Amino acid sequence: MMKGKLLMCGALCALLLSSCDKEEVDKQEPIVAETVSDLPAAPTDQENDGGYTFFSFSNGIVDKADSASVAWDIAFRSTSIIVNNGISGPGETQLGIVDGIFSEIGEVPAAVSWKSDASAESMAVPSGSGNGWYAYNPTNHEISPIAGKVFLVKTNAGNYAKFEILSYYKGAPTEYDISIPGRYYTFRYVYQPNGSMNFE
Repeated sequence: MMKGKLLMCGALCALLLSSCDKEEVDKQEPIVAETVSDLPAAPTDQENDGGYTFFSFSNGIVDKADSASVAWDIAFRSTSIIVNNGISGPGETQLGIVDGIFSEIGEVPAAVSWKSDASAESMAVPSGSGNGWYAYNPTNHEISPIAGKVFLVKTNAGNYAKFEILSYYKGAPTEYDISIPGRYYTFRYVYQPNGSMNFE
């Protein structure tokens, strides 16, 4: 009799644990895949304070009033991209750059080199043409994203994202025209909100 009760109790516990595990799986947030269009980074056609535009992969654009907090992950100003770490902010965001096809990077590579904004001479995203994310054409002054540059981010929350810059000009034109205002980023990203390094 006692043995039967113990078996029933064990089966009930197993059922409850199984139910809890299923609920935990069901509660996991889905992967986010979005394209951000015309994010203003001190745009050339507007009056602005020349400051950064702050961005969080979990919440989108962050108010400048929160720039001294851990509310943001990366920020944009002109051709500069900073991360919330080191000299740029109080957070723990880290960034790595890899060469590859955005859609084919299904997880964070084991060999990625994580960096923060350690100093003005050692930023996570290097400045200058050909050094970070863009190339500058001195003939027509076009700034164009370097094909195949994919950015990986470990956010303040300890989650992972990948992003790729598609355009630096308003409306993401397919052909460059010097009359189109610059400092408007269009980029696509995939954000994994559950701490996994898998983007699929």
